[in-house]
Amino acid sequence: MAVRTSCTVGDDHFKCFEALTEDQNVLLEKKQVTVEYNKGEIIAKYGSFASHVIFLYEGLVKVYLEHGNEILILKIISPGNLIGLSSLSEGEETFQYSAAAYQRSIAKLIDITTFKQLIRENGLFASKVISIMGENSNQINNRFFCLTRRQSYGRLANLLLCLAERVFKSDKFEFDLTRKELAELAGMSTENVIRILKKFQEDKLIILKGKNIELQDLEALQRICDLG
Repeated sequence: MAVRTSCTVGDDHFKCFEALTEDQNVLLEKKQVTVEYNKGEIIAKYGSFASHVIFLYEGLVKVYLEHGNEILILKIISPGNLIGLSSLSEGEETFQYSAAAYQRSIAKLIDITTFKQLIRENGLFASKVISIMGENSNQINNRFFCLTRRQSYGRLANLLLCLAERVFKSDKFEFDLTRKELAELAGMSTENVIRILKKFQEDKLIILKGKNIELQDLEALQRICDLG
């Protein structure tokens, strides 16, 4: 079974705003601010008051849970996606996860009270937001399936395919993350990731040149992914 949505969701969340009326779009513009974040900066902190919904305009962000020194990455977010929708639920006033910039990123912070108002006023907008929340739930399910049911080779193959298809939309991309950060994404040790990447390269499945990665044999990587 091919599951290429384990690392992220689609990048078309912005389309939900197309359902808003002209007056609602004007209100939305008034009730948001644009903030730039440097690599490593916290965008949302688990347990802090969620006063806004985050729309990623540029960059790359990780969404994660942490306990002490341990971290579990739930997904990576590319431009066009919303962060913090779980805080829209009744009784939820805080962020249910943390988010940090993988690289320089620009986000629009939308006042959550205004966002909720638009949901109440516009049924089509509300329907699209619900669809996005459902997609987020499916992605998390796929993520945990991958982390718990696949062995290390299948897990890393799945991650590379997902990055190529869903994040960078190319079989060749510059991956501005350290091997440690890649290991966190794959739920593996750094040493294991380095070893498997080397094996993939020796088998001519990928080409590694510094931060550049090219997937040479997609079918073989998919077979490894499917076999787990």
